[in-house]
Amino acid sequence: MNRYFYYLIIVNMVANIVACVPRIVLAARTKGAIVSMILALIMGSMVTYTITRFFNKFPGKGLPELLQEYTPKWVAIPLLMLLTVGWFSAGLTCLLNYSFLLKRFLTPDMSIQWITSIFLCFISFGILMSSKSVLYTVETLLVFNIPLVFIIMIKAYTSEGMEWDYVKESVMYIYHTPSYSAFSAALFSSLGAANLIIFNRVFTKKQKMTLLQLGLIFFALIGNLATTYFVPMGYIGFNHLDRVVYPWVFTSDSLRLEFGFIERVVFIFLMLYLSVSFLSILIHWHVVIELLKKVIWLERFKWKKRNLTPYLFVGMLWFISLQGATYLTEYKITLYTSYFLNCLPALIIATFLVLWFIKRRAQV
Repeated sequence: MNRYFYYLIIVNMVANIVACVPRIVLAARTKGAIVSMILALIMGSMVTYTITRFFNKFPGKGLPELLQEYTPKWVAIPLLMLLTVGWFSAGLTCLLNYSFLLKRFLTPDMSIQWITSIFLCFISFGILMSSKSVLYTVETLLVFNIPLVFIIMIKAYTSEGMEWDYVKESVMYIYHTPSYSAFSAALFSSLGAANLIIFNRVFTKKQKMTLLQLGLIFFALIGNLATTYFVPMGYIGFNHLDRVVYPWVFTSDSLRLEFGFIERVVFIFLMLYLSVSFLSILIHWHVVIELLKKVIWLERFKWKKRNLTPYLFVGMLWFISLQGATYLTEYKITLYTSYFLNCLPALIIATFLVLWFIKRRAQV
């Protein structure tokens, strides 16, 4: 597979360490969270393999083009709008989560609207770029960030403050009935390959996914979910996680780099995930813009021979984001995010039915 395909998976995995996924999964630690993550790993790997194999049969084509070619409009338009809502919600939850996180830990005197607006200024420019340029941006930032991610993870596992007894205590609940909310949240971390619905346009040459490549992705997902779940527990404790809004921020603040130019890891962690969150929102909302272009396109909405329809979409993103930042609280964001994540399995099933229909019509 093309290296950019792995970037989509890595960004989705790493970005969800800070977002609502850890809170939702850790809240179910006595309600079958471990079994839920195991089931999510299996289903996530199946989804990754199925989506990748499907789009490998149509090099250079995204889902909007395939829907236009093989399905009637009354099927294509509702599905594209449904996917638009899903991808927009994924980006919005990441944006609002990190905006509130910055206000709490780095810029407490700045209003949440200003923080969100600064984010949106950079994101608005990025999402209007071509898909290839977006992938170039993702690669550039990941080259600098991935080494820091590994350093922090290694430090977290090897530090003296890591209490493995809490981890052992959590394993005792492995026989409990799985939690649907924890399953959906863990599943979301493994759905980076779903961005192929747009980014497959860039992969003009036929790709191939081997069992070895799928195995590497599977083990990467295992490492990501295990780190997301067990490391905060080892530092905060098994019984006190309900009182912590941002488990991984508190965990990173427990780490020290004795010989680093910045001793407190929390500052490196926040800057690192600032860029990773930016990439996650950039990817999700670029997909949103490209999907909307296939649903709504105003031919006469032009200025100096430039169609302004994409800028109208950006204005809508600004309006909804600022309204959300104004009226939502951290608790409500987590609550609404859990509602969104609980809809993921149904969205996946609906998408798979359409992919199966396209495959039958295309006879590939």
